[in-house]
Amino acid sequence: MTAGMTLMNGTTAEHELAALQREHGRPLFALLLRLCDGDRQRAEDLVQETLVRAWQHPEALRAAGFESVRPWLMTVGRRLAIDARRARQARPPEVGDAVLENARVTSDHAERAAAALDVRQAVKTLTPEHREVLVLVYFQGASVAEAAAALGIPPGTVKSRAYYALRALRRMLPGYAADLR
Repeated sequence: MTAGMTLMNGTTAEHELAALQREHGRPLFALLLRLCDGDRQRAEDLVQETLVRAWQHPEALRAAGFESVRPWLMTVGRRLAIDARRARQARPPEVGDAVLENARVTSDHAERAAAALDVRQAVKTLTPEHREVLVLVYFQGASVAEAAAALGIPPGTVKSRAYYALRALRRMLPGYAADLR
């Protein structure tokens, strides 16, 4: 198809767009397929978008200086492919369902906050002696010897209080039992 296309009501006629697709569609698709790294669906979408642009800008197709509209179509298609690649790089990559099924499940901030509130309420119900040991050993990271020195009690007492405190927490927080071992 040449640049001298006839117009109907200011737009390119449908049959002329079909002729444009027949004449230039395969080379355009081949170019876009290379630019899309072999993604046929994306290349087909870009061919379609290129032809939509041709329909929207019939003045570009009927410019007197063109022997063929192929260079214009190829340029528009290439620019659309570049824009699409940039848009994909600007957002997180898409993943398929198979990848999501095998993905490791991580808890979100809301779950962690709710768990922290549950644990805080459960710790408040412990006796002051058990609570002191848990705070020092588990929350502040003190060793048994350091906790014993800070509390002025033997290390064995620190160990037994920690054991009984965790046992009480397991009873109060049955859904968290695996985390309390």
